[in-house]
Amino acid sequence: MISLQPLHDKEAFIIDMDGVIYHGNTLLPGVLDFIDWMRRENKKFLFLTNSSERSPRELSTKLLRMGLEIPENQFYTSALATASFLKTQCPGGSAYVIGEPGLVNALYEAGFSMNDYNPDYVVFGETRSINYEKIEHAVKLVQNGAKLIGTNSDLTGPTNAGRIMPACRALISPITLTTGVEAYYIGKPNPLIMRHALKHLNVHRENAAIVGDRMDTDIVAGIESELDTVLVLSGVTDLKTMKLFPYRPAYIMTGVGDIPKEEIERIG
Repeated sequence: MISLQPLHDKEAFIIDMDGVIYHGNTLLPGVLDFIDWMRRENKKFLFLTNSSERSPRELSTKLLRMGLEIPENQFYTSALATASFLKTQCPGGSAYVIGEPGLVNALYEAGFSMNDYNPDYVVFGETRSINYEKIEHAVKLVQNGAKLIGTNSDLTGPTNAGRIMPACRALISPITLTTGVEAYYIGKPNPLIMRHALKHLNVHRENAAIVGDRMDTDIVAGIESELDTVLVLSGVTDLKTMKLFPYRPAYIMTGVGDIPKEEIERIG
């Protein structure tokens, strides 16, 4: 058995969403117990998602429909991290955006304008409205000198039906392959978004842990940012997949409902 006391001693938790808190529009088992435990123990927590599609308000509303009341300020997205990064790099700049309203609105709020003629950046996030014309235009802008930004480096993501679909890095690949220009990705595992999360929580990395279902984003982000890591097997990663990676999480659990327990059986 493995004691969870060192994990319980953490001041804050950074928590992924899809595959950890819910699948599609269904809350996963043990989530309510986990949230209740964090509130009883006065833990700080932040939901950190690589998705750029929805705003914190939309994410808060989504969870409320599932019976979980979380205020907007406890969500942080790759869209917000992207907007914050670009604001520091090019205040008052402009961007040609391929993405959903969560990304566009974050850029507007950061002081960026939308520009499809000669933007400073081409910014790419998850979208279901991509077409050849948009890709062709983005290629032309990058060839003309616009810098290429991706909200996250996920190749795949789950659908509401549990299938795997192309995500940001897969969708942006026609642009990178055509231009020869590699995108700079802001979301996990970039330590930049992890620093934003820790600053938002006002905690030091030694006092925080990250909980996620992906080895290539959540777990490596925690390792590279020197946080304790919790892999839950309720999402895209199983034990067979986990063993393909050259690094290992600090804790492996069936789901977040295991976190409040005093001890768990060793897995893997």
